[in-house]
Amino acid sequence: MSELHQYHRSEELLEEALEVIPLGAQTFSKSITQYPRGAAPLFIDRAEGSRTWDVDGNEYVDFNNALCAITLGHCDPDVTAAVEGELRRGTIFSLSSEVEIEVARLILDTVPCAEKVRFGKNGSDATAGAIRAARAFTGRERVAVCGYHGWQDWYIGSTLRNKGVPQCTQALTHSFAYNDLSALERLLAEHPGEFAAVIIEPMNVAWPAEGFLEGVVDLARENGAVSIFDETITGYRFAIGGAQQYFRVTPDLACFGKGLANGYPLSAVAGRDEIMREFEEVFFSFTMGGERLSLAAAVAAITKARDEDVPAVLARQGQKIVDGVTQRIERHACGEFLSIAGHPSWSFLLIRDAAGEDQWDIRTLYLQEMLQRGILTLGTHNISFAHSDDDVDRLLAAYDEVLPLVSSAVESGRVRQLLRCEPLKPLFRVR
Repeated sequence: MSELHQYHRSEELLEEALEVIPLGAQTFSKSITQYPRGAAPLFIDRAEGSRTWDVDGNEYVDFNNALCAITLGHCDPDVTAAVEGELRRGTIFSLSSEVEIEVARLILDTVPCAEKVRFGKNGSDATAGAIRAARAFTGRERVAVCGYHGWQDWYIGSTLRNKGVPQCTQALTHSFAYNDLSALERLLAEHPGEFAAVIIEPMNVAWPAEGFLEGVVDLARENGAVSIFDETITGYRFAIGGAQQYFRVTPDLACFGKGLANGYPLSAVAGRDEIMREFEEVFFSFTMGGERLSLAAAVAAITKARDEDVPAVLARQGQKIVDGVTQRIERHACGEFLSIAGHPSWSFLLIRDAAGEDQWDIRTLYLQEMLQRGILTLGTHNISFAHSDDDVDRLLAAYDEVLPLVSSAVESGRVRQLLRCEPLKPLFRVR
């Protein structure tokens, strides 16, 4: 291993940030709750393609990709050119602009369930809008959830991060486990005629069991509820038309974000015309809702994803990683506490307790060592169109160094001794 990466400037900026910003970051998943302080970069200076550079000048192959928001690569030239072409015409106007129609038609042309579209800025905007429309359409209030659906009260109240959410709001949201149709059936039976919506990430860590997604949509329909696929990550990643196209299951509504505009702030709710017409009455309105730079980015991103079959490339490169990591887990005798799961374009290294060692201590050691080898990850492999074979080889080479180190530490009970920082603690878990 080369000389240790140093994070002096990151640490200085963190101290400055903590004086004016709670947690020192705008997103939990980019903060010291997720990256081991003292053994990780905390501030990025720039990024291009598959690479990113921190404020201390350290270079990384980026397998985080802004929490899956980057599907084409950082500063994709086609997206950048589209945005630059709009800059001098204005960012946002006092009335709507034609590009809103262009993006809406692109979504209608690529997403199976889409008959009408409304735009937001974050994935949380889209999911909250879909829930509000479903409640308006059905005249009901309860919601069944499976997966992660953003920060707003209606959802986050159902998690351990529910501080500040009224009890009356928490009581209207009910969670059920992925691949457990009987759990959803029980929820619907316990509150007959009360559920407005069933919202689900069509896939995250686990693959859907045969008939599961179809069953979710059918159960929702049979009980008069709106079925919603939260495709904030899977949209334009699993397939051009998202997971609904990939798995051939069409919901009533779907929510998109993240890679919709390759990292520019844009999200969308799309779905059946009769439900989408509720947006004529329910209040879903943003000053920045028609912001042109992100819409121009979306035109370029969707067009490129379609014309160059980007999802197929993501899956192909990602499968090399899934296969390579699987082989190395076996080779380095890590199967007791490590496994890999998920779709090839968005795979997860799963870490478990083992031999008296806590999974969060193991996770911290893993991150500490991968970051030292120039791999930016949170334990996921979020593939972009810019990831080359050399990037994949560099990742697997890092695994060949890190996994035997971690395996030895677990076997000898020395994980904590090898940490150069305090171990991470869980934020909350929904996947």
